[in-house]
Amino acid sequence: MSDWFCSNCAMPMDDETGPRRPCPRCGSTLRTAKESIAMGARLGDRYVAEAVEFLDGSNGHSKIIPSLVMQGLIIPEDKVNEGILVKSTSTVWMEIAKILARGDWEQAAQLTPTQWEELIAGAYDRAGYQVILTPRSGDFGRDIIATTRGVGSVRILGSVKRYAPGHLVDAEACRSLLGVLSGDPKASKGIITTTSDFAPRVRTDPFIAPFLPTRLELMNGSELKKWLADLSEIKLKK
Repeated sequence: MSDWFCSNCAMPMDDETGPRRPCPRCGSTLRTAKESIAMGARLGDRYVAEAVEFLDGSNGHSKIIPSLVMQGLIIPEDKVNEGILVKSTSTVWMEIAKILARGDWEQAAQLTPTQWEELIAGAYDRAGYQVILTPRSGDFGRDIIATTRGVGSVRILGSVKRYAPGHLVDAEACRSLLGVLSGDPKASKGIITTTSDFAPRVRTDPFIAPFLPTRLELMNGSELKKWLADLSEIKLKK
């Protein structure tokens, strides 16, 4: 359940589709949501995800308010041997995905590494995978495990690199995930997702190139933004 408020004066508001009407108290078109998420009973916990600033106002800009950056972009279902099984994404996930897809990529740095892992786990969930979010420690080099069942079933081992612009993912990180893949006989491929980019010669490295893109896939910040846009149904300007 989500409760919506005016971001400026905190007056309770209804969420609206399309252009937002100004707040009757202060005239602001900014909205904030507070979402209470009941986690699975076996997790024995409950938390509140305080949403970002959702801007669909007159200036058309979107950004995350640092004081409201939340935890809990995904709704857990249960604990399993490899981590936490993801039940679904929260409304918070959708709003952040839209914000980043619209081009406010500078705000990506305001999400913690854990929140980024939840964001990417939620992306796999939205794409139709069954997703496990691995623990922060003892993850054996896997941040996310995404699987599909039935004909053409796959098991993807995902690695998430929350890097600042200019901090590039190097060849060693790619070789490391290839090593993890070799130790998991059920794994189909590995995908490294980064908010930044990959070092210039990574894709031509003789020990990495033969595995691209069917065994190892590299998704940089630009490609990630397009993926989030597709999953959140945002059309990017060409």
